[in-house]
Amino acid sequence: MNTLVAGQSGGRHVTDGPLTTPAIRETSPELLRNEIDSRVVRIRPMATPVDQISRMIGARHSSSMVVEYYSVDTKAQTVKITGSPEILDELHPDGYRLYTISVDSIGVIAPTDTLLIVGSSGTNGPVTLYVTDRTEARNTFRVIALNGADEDGVKGCIDTDLRGRTLVRMGRAAAELDVQTSQFEALPQKAQNYCQIFKAQIEQGTFTRLAAKEVGWSFSDQEEVAIMDMRLGMEKSFLFGVRARIQAPGASDEVLFTGGIWHQAETDFSYSAAAFGQDTLIDLMRLAFTGDRAGSRRKILLAGSELIARLNKLDYTRVVSAGDTVTRWGIDFNELRSKFGTLYVVHSEVFDQCDHADDGFVIDPEYLVKYVHLPFRVERIDLKSSGVRNTEAVVATEASCMALRHPKSHVRVTLA
Repeated sequence: MNTLVAGQSGGRHVTDGPLTTPAIRETSPELLRNEIDSRVVRIRPMATPVDQISRMIGARHSSSMVVEYYSVDTKAQTVKITGSPEILDELHPDGYRLYTISVDSIGVIAPTDTLLIVGSSGTNGPVTLYVTDRTEARNTFRVIALNGADEDGVKGCIDTDLRGRTLVRMGRAAAELDVQTSQFEALPQKAQNYCQIFKAQIEQGTFTRLAAKEVGWSFSDQEEVAIMDMRLGMEKSFLFGVRARIQAPGASDEVLFTGGIWHQAETDFSYSAAAFGQDTLIDLMRLAFTGDRAGSRRKILLAGSELIARLNKLDYTRVVSAGDTVTRWGIDFNELRSKFGTLYVVHSEVFDQCDHADDGFVIDPEYLVKYVHLPFRVERIDLKSSGVRNTEAVVATEASCMALRHPKSHVRVTLA
């Protein structure tokens, strides 16, 4: 029988016998991972793409079951003019006419900004404005037109009929001696989700375990089936779950339910079944890959069987092409390429099961985050020794949730 003795520097050594698995588990429980734990990402990865991707890209540890996070956001690139520009009596020291303009969102405009008026005409292209001052209380700012017309010796004159026009933010222009500029801090809305405790338990009677099996059905096979079922349940919760918390029945404890990422997305795309064609797909890609929804140039489209069928019936051209199968994160995707970006398309059986066969979900993997309070682990329980029943059990547990850090970058695709 092995004997464990202490070493000089805190370690432990095995004497009077070979190194065995029980000895390793006793001295270094983290050294040997349970077989089913290492199999998690290999068990039918195509059936649970969201859970699969989150495990492959890594998770963030959460010290609490309640996860609070900030969504990544960017400063708005455009504003709308809400009133006609007012001409000021004074002139800029360089002889430019000064105007006061009111907009719908003054917070994104700051002194030294340059702004382009969409659809306008200056001396050499669209009119470009330079912001000299801002009056936040009135949602107005003072500007000069860098390429406005010259009238009666006054430079920078523009048409004042600009109500409803769009202003595009361009680069700031500082003076040579400027050290500082106007401050800008992104304060995105704080979001919250709950880590849900997912569990699976597998039991096998002692005599059943000892009996010969005709087809080689072992305890680890049962573990694999149970883990697969657990992952399917987690996939549905991660996608379509509703965030809630209730008191556990007959106990002072509480039960937390995680909110699905389907409800967290802030961009929607609706299509018509009768008019579904390549133009529909191009419109979807334009929505997913442009503007403040841009994000990554490669995104994932999870789709139900009806939407997959419609995609398969399309005749692709040089504008949108269907590429070869690409394997990433252990999942086989079909590529759809366009000038806007590339979609990795995969059928999700969870969409069919949850009555979303006609729908899809464009996910930006760069902004998909998994928070884990209790990492996936497997514990063996001897129910025979505790006097419960003559079985041995394996309990798999994980407490986790999903979050979208850039909600606009993910698109819900639904049938109109």
